[in-house]
Amino acid sequence: MTDRSGTTTARPLPYWMFVAIVVIYLAIIQLGGLIGGTIADADAQGDAMATNEVVIWVLIMPLTVALVFVYATVAALGRLRPVLRDDRPVQKWLIVVPIIFIACILVAIDYDALSQKTGTFIILLLIATQLVGWGEEGMFRGLGVTMLREHGLTEGKVALYSSIIFGLVHLSNAITRGVGAVPQAIIVSFAGYFFYLIRRRTGSNALNSVIHGLFDFSILTGTAILVDQKGYIGSFAAVLAYVIIAIVVVSRRHRIEPSHNAA
Repeated sequence: MTDRSGTTTARPLPYWMFVAIVVIYLAIIQLGGLIGGTIADADAQGDAMATNEVVIWVLIMPLTVALVFVYATVAALGRLRPVLRDDRPVQKWLIVVPIIFIACILVAIDYDALSQKTGTFIILLLIATQLVGWGEEGMFRGLGVTMLREHGLTEGKVALYSSIIFGLVHLSNAITRGVGAVPQAIIVSFAGYFFYLIRRRTGSNALNSVIHGLFDFSILTGTAILVDQKGYIGSFAAVLAYVIIAIVVVSRRHRIEPSHNAA
């Protein structure tokens, strides 16, 4: 049952249940990727590091299943509206967060590398990264944030814990990346907080999902779409986005929540 704002008023989702849902979500992606990789290795042709077959089997197939799982679970739990919509606004100036992200994404995309790929591949990569964005935002900024709020945590703790959880789950990438997953998990925790702010500023889980996907797309174009691809200097724009947003948010941290004098 939900109230007029769309906030769930039924019994809070147990922590253990959320953990179980996250584990299943990760298993779908990791196991699906491993199985898909085996199929892709047998089918892929050409010298490209990431052919259409690899993108479809390793990324799109497991990510599609994971995305369906996330929103089917959210719907079954009766939390679709609070997951998709956010009723906890922040001050208007925080619109700078998505603006900075979008600007840095445009700089970070390796347009030269993309020009060497087919239009079909580019579309598939866009689809794959959007699946990541919508799936992870639905799970962690959507269901995760909603679950923490149901347990009565302050918004500060909701932001902190949901971001930490988001970072910790990326340690599962150690399966394929080894210890390189550790610094990624730390960086991702900061990203989680920034996406959380976008969700609250826009009042929905849509723009943060789209930006999340495009951000991943921009990073991949500069690092992993061509054989022996050298690092793209523009990729530093992704790091720059974190730095700029962090400086802005920290300097104005006391002006994030709505003014109590505005009532």
